[in-house]
Amino acid sequence: MVGNVEPQDPKQNPGASIKFPLSFSAALGAVAGLVTLVVTAGGTENGLRWDLAGIAFGIAFIATLLIASLLVMGHKENDAYLSEGSGVNRKSADRLAHLKRANPAEKDPRGE
Repeated sequence: MVGNVEPQDPKQNPGASIKFPLSFSAALGAVAGLVTLVVTAGGTENGLRWDLAGIAFGIAFIATLLIASLLVMGHKENDAYLSEGSGVNRKSADRLAHLKRANPAEKDPRGE
């Protein structure tokens, strides 16, 4: 069943795009670089440490991009056939509706 599923068009599924993780990582990297630039200055007598700010930006950008892209790639909707059948993957709403139809005189198992 897995091999016969066609890949989706990325324009139809914007959540699978790399644009959001990339922009989120750039923003977080910019914040880390700015904070490092201000904190490592050491007052008005010393100059700004652009080298440390660049390193902090790079580390934050790469780490955030890695984690965000793994989270985006790891998300996958379940196939419709997984909620069918008699196993543990059945929908509880369907199971309770079936019980109500089978035994209309009995009380609802949920207490309603």
